[in-house]
Amino acid sequence: MSRFFKIIGRVLGVLLVVVIGAVAAVYFASNSKLKKTFTVTARPVVIPTDAAAIAHGKHMAETRGCNECHGADYGGAKVIDDPAMGKLFGPNLTKGKGGSAATFRDEDWVRAIRHGVAKDGRGLLLMPSEEYSHFSDEDLGSVIAYLKTVPPVARDSVPLALGPVARALLAAGKLKLAAAQIDHANLRPQFVTPAVSLEYGRYLSVGCTGCHGTNFSGGKIDIGPPNWPHAANLTPHATGRVAKWTEADFLAAMRTGKRPDGAAIDPVMPRSFGNMTDVELKALWTHFKTLPATPTGAR
Repeated sequence: MSRFFKIIGRVLGVLLVVVIGAVAAVYFASNSKLKKTFTVTARPVVIPTDAAAIAHGKHMAETRGCNECHGADYGGAKVIDDPAMGKLFGPNLTKGKGGSAATFRDEDWVRAIRHGVAKDGRGLLLMPSEEYSHFSDEDLGSVIAYLKTVPPVARDSVPLALGPVARALLAAGKLKLAAAQIDHANLRPQFVTPAVSLEYGRYLSVGCTGCHGTNFSGGKIDIGPPNWPHAANLTPHATGRVAKWTEADFLAAMRTGKRPDGAAIDPVMPRSFGNMTDVELKALWTHFKTLPATPTGAR
């Protein structure tokens, strides 16, 4: 009997060593990615000062997800507070105490938004710059112009604290730093005239790829907690809901947060997107209806 317990003890000891080794490997691999720096030359953009451009920047910021992470007052907000994923809060973007804007130069704004890179060269973990790197100079300049005008908020930014699942996703390459994905040297986004057109819909749709995938087929969202719902299939494939919708159904769903059958859309889908103009939403619909029909989750 004593020999049996010795064998069990050795097995458990080996398993413990393996587990500790795996945890250490995940920690060091994720830390390596978090500490990696990127040398990026932020190409200057014109920052307008006229009221119309600032109003456009406000609309852009409020309908492209900025409030979801930085709060309605841009003083920072909770994104995820979960034992598995950790404490992930968007930083204070204002000039108030604890905010970053007081020391930001125009190139710092461009580097953070378009390239996903902090002032010290680190990649910004929560910043979805892959979706913002396509902003035209005109749109990006307007967003920066607006953010520079928001009232100061005194609120300390909450340091990122990654949980074990977030670290494992980062180490495995499921949770990615935008800075590591962007072709920084070749960003030359062009201005697209707002219209109910396929071209404008394609331009706007880049903001949907973070959750719905680059082919818009939806499925599991790797960047969020395990309990997040799967993203909807936005292609005309029969396995997706949108294939059965009309343009009016799509606009109503975006505006109300409810599907045509009355079921609520999970709040993981930012409600702020529903504040887009009719032109923007109809352009998106025009684009989605022309996509190749792709089975749900076939990213």
